[in-house]
Parts: sequence; structure tokens; C-alpha cells
Amino acid sequence: MKQNNWVILGLVAAVAVMSTVLLASPAAADKLQDAIASTPQGTGPGMIDPKGEPGFLGIPGGARPFWLLGIVWGIWVGWIFSTVGAFGGIMAGVGHITVFGLGDYAKTFKKTNPALNKLLTDSIRMSNQYLVGLSALISSATYYRMGRLVLPLGICLAVGGIAAGVLIPVLTAGKIQLSQYVGYFGITVLVIGGFLFYDTTPRGQASKKAAKEAAAAFEKEHIKKGSTGSGAMSTDMGVRVKQWGLSRTTFTFYGVEFGFSPVLALIGGFFINAISSFIGVGGGFLYVPYLTSVAGLPMYIVAGTSALAVLVGMISSILSYMFVKNVPADLMFIGIELVGIAIGSVLGPMTSKKIPDIWLKRLFVVLALYVGIGYTLRGFFDFSLPGL
Repeated sequence: MKQNNWVILGLVAAVAVMSTVLLASPAAADKLQDAIASTPQGTGPGMIDPKGEPGFLGIPGGARPFWLLGIVWGIWVGWIFSTVGAFGGIMAGVGHITVFGLGDYAKTFKKTNPALNKLLTDSIRMSNQYLVGLSALISSATYYRMGRLVLPLGICLAVGGIAAGVLIPVLTAGKIQLSQYVGYFGITVLVIGGFLFYDTTPRGQASKKAAKEAAAAFEKEHIKKGSTGSGAMSTDMGVRVKQWGLSRTTFTFYGVEFGFSPVLALIGGFFINAISSFIGVGGGFLYVPYLTSVAGLPMYIVAGTSALAVLVGMISSILSYMFVKNVPADLMFIGIELVGIAIGSVLGPMTSKKIPDIWLKRLFVVLALYVGIGYTLRGFFDFSLPGL
């Protein structure tokens, strides 16, 4: 069996694991029911209306996101993540917190029942990761087939992130209020956006000669000349691993050689997934700057490599949230969103090869600055920008 078939089978196995996770934990249901029972009854803010129709998480009178909007937003989340290798979790967070109104709903319980406020916050964090997990699965398989995934680097980042994906939910679940979560979310995104913005400046670009050379060769083939194929490229043009080693692993992309330290990649994967698991996102917004700025790779192979690392991190983090900390999930609404995720994640790799490398980075920067500023202001100063 060809190597790519083995990889695809491995990713399918990962889907099976995530499907198993979708079985609701009885302990999580009990935890939610206890939180609901301890909340004042009534129709006012921060109260539970026992006669109301079931909403988010089945809470009587709770927020009720519109199913069609869930699919549409899922398409956007899947597309942006599979295009730039980042912002899937952040856009999922924007959807759950703002577009679907779950952030405002959770905030109403801040004084009447802080335990329910924190439980809803944890559920939002975990819901984000379900969406990113499926997008990462589809993106990884697609980019590998297209010769645009650095398998050894993605594996090192993923293995390094497993421990953090289990540890952070254990340490933080039930301890973060919605306002704190939103504020930390914003600051982290803002810092990363500023960091990558530097990479788009002439000074930042000057230090990425190999990445620019490979990107130029790719753009000549797929943008300037145009590509009529299925998206797969010849072995000589795509990623080719030349040497595997503990001290140094090297590979080529469009004839340009790159290399990385597996040990440093393992360490980087741990810290990146620790931060991303804390704020409940996929970590692509951290993997992308790491891969472009530290590893010096072109954006065309960053998205797929980031997706593979994110996939493993999401599986470990979701398992920890559900079965170690017993955080409940609204499986019905998540399932609806996953329909959109699947559509967007197929479209992303197809469209990204038509967008110049520099503009992929600029798209990342614009989103990072707006979301970062917006959620920092909202979390710490209770001021909202339009759309956030």
C-alpha cells in the first residue's frame, strides 16, 4: 500500500476516535444538571426558566443558535483554517462567543451562578476544538496528497503538544470566567498578529530567502502559469524528505532545501499547544508564525503542516475536557457546524494555491489584529467592536 494511503487510513482512525468522544459522558450530564439546579429560577437575566424550550446544552430557556447560520459559519471556519493553517479555532470562538450569542448568555450567570458561567465557558472552549479538529483532519489529508505537508515536522509538533493538551484542561477547567477568557484570547491573538506583521515588512522578508525562493517557484507554476491538475504535484516539486535525524531533519520543496531540529520542534509543540488549549483554539495561529518565522518555511507548506499538529492536539485536549474534567458538549449543534466545516475544509486547499504567499500572510495579520484588539477590549474593558 502506498505511503499516502497509510496516512489517510491513520487520519480516518483519528476520526473514529473523535466519534467515540462524541458519546456524552454521564458524569458531564450530572455536572451540568447540578449547575442548573443551583441556579435561581425565573425569566430574568442569570436565571433558568424551567418552562422554557431547551437551548444550548439543553438548558431550559437557554440560547438557541440558528442551525443554518451554524453551517454557514462552519464553512467560513473550515475555509480560513485550511487556507492559512490558522484562525479556525479563533473564528470558531468568534462564532460561539459573538455570532451565536453564547458569550453574552454565559455572562448573565457571572453573579447568579459563577459555576455555571465557568462550565459554559469550558463548553465553548471545547466546542471550538471539535470544529478545528475536523478541519485539521480534512486539511492534513488534502495537503499531504498535494505534496504540501512536511510530515516529520508535523509529527514532532504534534507529539510535543500531546502532554500540554491533557495537562492544561486539568489545570484550568472550571477556573476561568467568560470575561477573563475573552481578554486572554484577545491579547494572545494581538501579540501573534503583530509578530507576523513584522514578517511581511521588507526587513522581515529579507531574512526568509529560502522561503521566498520556494514560494516564487510555486507561484510561477500555480498562479502565473496556472494549474489545470487535480491539485497533486510531482514528487520532485512537492515536499521530499531527504534525511530523518534527531539532531537535524532536512527536506526540499520546489528544489529548495529546508531543515529543522526535531528536539526544538517537540519543545515548540508543547508550549504552543499549552497556550492554544488554554484559550480553547486549535493553535494554528501560533504554529503559523513558528513555521514561517522560526523554521523559515513558505506559507504554501505551512497550512498542511500546522493542520497535522493541530489535529493531534485537538484530540488529546477534547478527551481531557470530556473525560477528565467532565465538561458537557452540545453535540447536536456541533454536528450541524461540522457539516459546514467539511465543506470549507475541502475548498481551502484548492483556493490557497491561487493566492500569493505574501497575501496569505497579510490575510492572517488583518484577522489577527482585528480579533485581537476586539476581544482584548471586550474582555477587560467591556467595549465591543462591530462584529465582535
